[in-house]
Amino acid sequence: MGPLRATDEWQRVEGAPWPLGASWVELEKAYNFALYSRNATSVTLLLYTERDPVCPVHHRVLDPILNKTGLIWHCRIPEEELRGATLYAYRIDGPYDPSNGHRFDARKVLLDPFAISVYFPPQYSRSSASRPGSTDGMAPLGRLSRDPMSFDWSGHCRPRHTHDLIVYELHVKGFTARPNSGVSPEKRGTFAGLMEKIPYLQELGITVVELLPVHQFDPQEGNYWGYMTLNFFSPHHDYASGDPYREFCTMVKAFHTAGIEVWLDVVYNHTSEAGDGGPTYSYRGIDNKSYYFTRQDTGEYINDTGCGNTLNCAHPIVRALVLSSLQHWAGKMHVDGFRFDLASIFARALDGSMNTLDPPLIGEIGLLGYLRDVRLVAEAWDIGSYLLGRSFPGLTWRQWNGKFRDDIRAFVKGDAGMIGALMQRLYGSDDLFPDGPVEVYRPYQSVNFITAHDGFCLYDLVAYNQKHNEANGHNNTDGTDDNLSWNCGWEGDSGASREVMALRKQQIKNFFCLLMLANGTPMFCAGDEFMNTQQGNNNPYNQDNEITWLDWDLLEHNRDMFRFFRCMIAFRKAHPSIGRGRYWREDVQWYGTTGRVDFSSDSRSLAYFLRGERLENSDLYVMINAHWEDLVFTIREGRADQWRRVVDTSLSSPDDIAETGKGHPLSSLRHLVKARSIVVLERLNSVRSRRRAAHPQTKGPDVRRHV
Repeated sequence: MGPLRATDEWQRVEGAPWPLGASWVELEKAYNFALYSRNATSVTLLLYTERDPVCPVHHRVLDPILNKTGLIWHCRIPEEELRGATLYAYRIDGPYDPSNGHRFDARKVLLDPFAISVYFPPQYSRSSASRPGSTDGMAPLGRLSRDPMSFDWSGHCRPRHTHDLIVYELHVKGFTARPNSGVSPEKRGTFAGLMEKIPYLQELGITVVELLPVHQFDPQEGNYWGYMTLNFFSPHHDYASGDPYREFCTMVKAFHTAGIEVWLDVVYNHTSEAGDGGPTYSYRGIDNKSYYFTRQDTGEYINDTGCGNTLNCAHPIVRALVLSSLQHWAGKMHVDGFRFDLASIFARALDGSMNTLDPPLIGEIGLLGYLRDVRLVAEAWDIGSYLLGRSFPGLTWRQWNGKFRDDIRAFVKGDAGMIGALMQRLYGSDDLFPDGPVEVYRPYQSVNFITAHDGFCLYDLVAYNQKHNEANGHNNTDGTDDNLSWNCGWEGDSGASREVMALRKQQIKNFFCLLMLANGTPMFCAGDEFMNTQQGNNNPYNQDNEITWLDWDLLEHNRDMFRFFRCMIAFRKAHPSIGRGRYWREDVQWYGTTGRVDFSSDSRSLAYFLRGERLENSDLYVMINAHWEDLVFTIREGRADQWRRVVDTSLSSPDDIAETGKGHPLSSLRHLVKARSIVVLERLNSVRSRRRAAHPQTKGPDVRRHV
């Protein structure tokens, strides 16, 4: 994993059991190799050159008496014995007994799980690894490097955002793959390509980019999203125009200089080896029963991930793998946060049961997050469990709030009986993240979102009633869009009238307005700001083509929508009273159109007053009408001449939202709110007014700090 210092004479001869992987020992001019396998009967280290990745130039059969400590096989190879080798792998033998969980096959060349870089030979073949027989010359190999982690971080400045945290989920390739992305041709679809789009992200107001998986995944598996991880240490080669590690670090440094945090979507719950019939690349051939959950009676893979296998995250070796990987990306590559795919898997005990009291890996990740000062975000469910909110045992973790997504979609669509749920989600979801006194959570632990990679994008949510996944060859679905989309009266784009298109824009603005007005951590999906479409495909996990690549021509066609998103983000940032470290509590008053909130099933309207004086901020009055008819609201706070209208989603651009610090004055406390629209009013309170008068040029705090 990195350079080692000199060790004692025993380790000089026999090797050391730690760290796992291949490590350069500088003072000895040698590599140390360490590999865990509880059930192997023999382990052979293979060394290759890139000129000939088929026939090893050297191999070392490990002696279990000399080269094994506990369950770890190890050896040390001096540089002069490498014979020019720069690549390595293992051949491992043991019982082949699938009914008892063992799948050893000495014919397979196996990648070290702790390899920090992966080499794919010219004849690399997933199919060969999926059938019986040799994989010589066709298997991925680990790279040897003396100092693989050298990078100049001097002058590095790391951002850290609070109330102004805006998460933007994007796919590294899909963001710039098209020629109309404006990115240099040789950098399209790469980390370097993302750097060229930093000015765009700054203009939009993004403060966090959350990258879909960038761990090295199987280039022949067909998962465009990247959720079939092969190796947990190396950046995906196809996302780099040059050296993957250096290009990734250069990108992170550039984002940080621009004041933008970098979070990674990471997949530690399964691997690309899939289920029965899947390839044997690494974990399966090294120690299947240790790495994966298998049924005790049949040895079949337990598939709680829906991807064929489930990593045994309670096992010490899997925990070591996950923690080493996180330390690698946070410590060596300066990543700011991690979003953990299907994080409920981490709460499974060694026997597969749920342990929500003290699951070791979740606690260990929490400690690493504290020590490295990185954000931790859970997708707190899997196929068999739903641990959203207080049920998830990661005490300070943020969580993707699927209830926010579903409730806001249902309300904006016009479903009945959603007023109480709307209030709960705007307030910060204290039903899921309790506000004490026994359990004290924070509203920012709720990651609020309407759309993500998994499901309809925002435009398709208002343009399609049905899923159009024909390109997948099946109608697979993640289950999040059923009955929660509405096409505004016409299916798809072909033949849609001007009125339908206007309503779709209005609904998109309604969704984004509520997202930016809600307490919590907001997240949205790249391209939603200019109405990017996936043509009604809600599950394009295998579509590496123009279905998923952002169409930047739509930015020019829908500049009005981009402006609304940009201004709405700026509005949220200018009002720290919205996204607080605590709940709104006594600073919020809820109203109906004229008086008390109408909680009846037929009600589709809500108003609220949010006091900002405590944070030296403006007061806000929000009127929300999801009904298909216009409604007159009576403003219940202050005088008409104190308020100015800053948002009205029923209006066309630029009248739909005012630039920061501007607005339209009111002449009456009775205000017409058009059907399916939201109106936001702002009032400068006395403290805010005095501060503005005394310091008219005051800037916000610098969110960056040196590390």
